[in-house]
Amino acid sequence: MTITVRSLTGGLNSVSHSPFWITRIAFGAVLVAAFVALEWLSSIHEFMSVPITPWNPGLGVVFAFLLLWGPAYAPVLFVGMIAAELFVVRTTLQWPIIIAIAAIISVVYGSAAIIIRKALRLDAGLHHLRDLLTLLTAGIIAAVVSSTLVALLLLLDHRIELGNVLTAATPLLLGDIIGIVVITPLTLRLVRLMQGDARLSGYSRPLAIEISLYAALCCVALFVIVSGESGSGLRYFYLLFVPVVLAAVRHGFDGACIALAITQFALVGLMRYFGYDAQAFTEMQTLMLVLTGTGLIVGAVVSERQNADALRRLAELRLRDKEIESSRAARFTLVSGMASALAHEINQPMTAARALARSAQHIIDNTSPDLPRASTNIANAIAQIDHAGGVMRRMREFLRRGRPHVSSFDIRTMIDDALILARPDANARGIEIVSEIPEGLPMAHGDKIQIEQVVLNLIRNATEAIAGAQQTDGVIRISGELLAEPARIEIAVRDNGPGIRPHLADRMFDPMTTSKDEGLGLGLSICLAIIEAHGGQIWLQSGDPGKAEFRFWLPLEPPADLQ
Repeated sequence: MTITVRSLTGGLNSVSHSPFWITRIAFGAVLVAAFVALEWLSSIHEFMSVPITPWNPGLGVVFAFLLLWGPAYAPVLFVGMIAAELFVVRTTLQWPIIIAIAAIISVVYGSAAIIIRKALRLDAGLHHLRDLLTLLTAGIIAAVVSSTLVALLLLLDHRIELGNVLTAATPLLLGDIIGIVVITPLTLRLVRLMQGDARLSGYSRPLAIEISLYAALCCVALFVIVSGESGSGLRYFYLLFVPVVLAAVRHGFDGACIALAITQFALVGLMRYFGYDAQAFTEMQTLMLVLTGTGLIVGAVVSERQNADALRRLAELRLRDKEIESSRAARFTLVSGMASALAHEINQPMTAARALARSAQHIIDNTSPDLPRASTNIANAIAQIDHAGGVMRRMREFLRRGRPHVSSFDIRTMIDDALILARPDANARGIEIVSEIPEGLPMAHGDKIQIEQVVLNLIRNATEAIAGAQQTDGVIRISGELLAEPARIEIAVRDNGPGIRPHLADRMFDPMTTSKDEGLGLGLSICLAIIEAHGGQIWLQSGDPGKAEFRFWLPLEPPADLQ
């Protein structure tokens, strides 16, 4: 039988010939073994029959899996506690008390996991500061409740005095809290990494050097702290803030988790090596708790800002893609409105070329062919075909361009190319277009096709306004000049049409603003986006009848993102 179960990485894998309960028991046994091993590493021992540990990393690991997969793993904590008491502590407590302690701890933390998962809706990936604070608060409360109940239970053993229980209560509480705040976030992040919800950047030489420097700094700080006389190193504990906070700032929440785990393991190992007593352990772990809270919060804030920045950049990329799509769609709409006139503009030279070619053929077929005349006709036909081909080439380039292509271009040439596309439609409506662009203007920088689109939009709007007013003397003038402070090229498109109504003048560049019955009101808003992306400005200079005028300028030095 094949049953789908959650694997170590948290994904759903197909496990053949393995019932679900066998898989769960096997993984539970692995967690129990890990719990016992971590308890041994944590230097757990008894003080007057009361178990004391500087920290409880096994609890942190199991609590993480309780948060990930629910209270079904609470028995792991129960069995792990009993195993640690028997094989690590070698306790002298009576069996009923051992079982009761294990039951209290497993029930309290299992209940806390249910509340955090269901009521508080914790994101186990800890992607937000709110999730971290929820985990830390709930974990600390569970540790307080568990330690209090265990302390009360220990008083039932007549061999244990109240003073001994009170002496052990503080390190017992601190050990549970440190185990949760250090190991639980790290375990959650590692599981998410294995699931693919997070990624490591991979090996790189600068990263390896940075890790080596951090490890060296951490070792030096720890040696200074623990190598002196008992208690004298406490005043140097602040040295550990430097590598931990640095790791949090550089690598966010994950960097803080790893740095704190390394620091905690190294600290406990060195203190055990130098023979620190339980009181010194407690004092040092109190400071470590402050360091852990500081490092985790700094890391969470940094990661949250990094994630927000990544989302912002992604949104900007998507917005830019949409703007590119809208700009290209607007070009198609623009040309489709001039399609009839452009078709005539192409058909006219082709018809003339055909007539010239047939005339040349007749001349050559005569008994006494006039070859110079035939050659002239063929040359004129070629010129007509070249003219039609030029119109098609410019139209194809204008329509096909997708992403922006930044280059230097001549303003006058760009205007001439735009007029090749705009004049047929204007001529068909009896409107004259006059170019007054002077020679000698400096080169502009940007996407030539996008700027050409702006010019065509302005000419098209003027053409439709004049045609809509049924004027017979319509004229559109395009001029340009070089200005200083800032150094820029300014282009003006003005016409002698009916002007712009005052209620539209203040919002001409807002999307969906149009005076046309069938217009979408996107042309000028796209023009605004294009010009601003090039570091320039566009505005309505005058909306008066007979002298409507739009202007825009481009800087001689393009913005950094266009270079």
